[in-house]
Amino acid sequence: MFKRKVRNWNVPKGQELTEMDKKILYYQDKGCLVPKRKLIKTPEQIEGIRRSGEVNTGVLDLVAREIHAGMSTLEIDRLVYDYTVSHGAVPAPLNYEGFPKSVCTSINEVVCHGIPSEFDVLEEGDIINVDVSTVLDGYYSDASRMFVIGQTTPEKQKLVDVARECLQIGIEAARPYGFVGDIGNAIAHHAHKNGFTVVRDLCGHGVGLEFHEDPEVEHYGRKGTGMLLVPGMVFTIEPMINMGDWRVFVDEEDGWTVVTEDELPSAQWEHTLVMTETGVEVLTY
Repeated sequence: MFKRKVRNWNVPKGQELTEMDKKILYYQDKGCLVPKRKLIKTPEQIEGIRRSGEVNTGVLDLVAREIHAGMSTLEIDRLVYDYTVSHGAVPAPLNYEGFPKSVCTSINEVVCHGIPSEFDVLEEGDIINVDVSTVLDGYYSDASRMFVIGQTTPEKQKLVDVARECLQIGIEAARPYGFVGDIGNAIAHHAHKNGFTVVRDLCGHGVGLEFHEDPEVEHYGRKGTGMLLVPGMVFTIEPMINMGDWRVFVDEEDGWTVVTEDELPSAQWEHTLVMTETGVEVLTY
C-alpha cells in the first residue's frame, strides 16, 4: 500500500500560478522541503512585525544605555517590562510556558534562558546576553545582544566578537530560494575557524504570528539541506557560540537556564529577519 506524499505547497483550485508558486513547486517536485503557505507573511503582517521590532530595538537600546557593573539582572527585567508596556506592547517571555520574567539574561557560561534575579549582580569582566522578545498588536519580534561589563579578558572579547560575526555571516548566507542549511554551514565554518564551537541543541526559528514557528534554523549543517527559504518568510538567526565544547545542560532547579557543560563562556547575538526577493531585511537590531 502506498502512502500519498504530503505536499506543503498546494495552489488553490482555480488560482493562477504566480512566479513564486512555480519556483516553489519546482523545488517541491525535486523532493525539497518547502514551507507551508501560512509561513509566507503578507505585506500587512510584515509591517506589523516591523513595528513590533521597532519596540524591541528600543528596549535593547535602553538596556545598552543603562547596563553597568553592580546592576542586578532583576533591574534589567524591570527596565524591559516598563519600557515595553509603556509602548503598548507585551514582553513575549513573561509567563510563556511558565517562564517567570520579561527577558532572558544569560551571564558568562549561561548560554540562554537565564532568569533575572536580584542575586545575579553584574561584575567587571562579565559578558551577558540580553534576549528581548516583544508582542505588539499580536505580532512578535525577537532579538538579543551581548554586553561586556567594563573590561573583560581578550578570550571573552574574541568570543563576543566572533559570535557577532557569525550572526552577520549567517545573514549573508540566507538567500531567496536557498536553504536553511546554508545558514548553519556558514556560521559553523566561521566559528570553528576561530577555535570555537556551535551549540547544537538550540536553534533559531520562524516568528511573527507566534513566538516560535517553523522553520527551525540550526546554526550548523550542510549546504542545500533544510527548508527552502522563500520571500515572505520571517525567522530569527541566533547562533550560540561556545568557548569550549558545544554540549549544554538545563539547570534542574529552574528548568530553564541553559549552561555550557564544561562551564566555559558562551555568546549569542540574534536578529529577526524577513526574506525578500533580493535577500533578507533585518527587522530588529
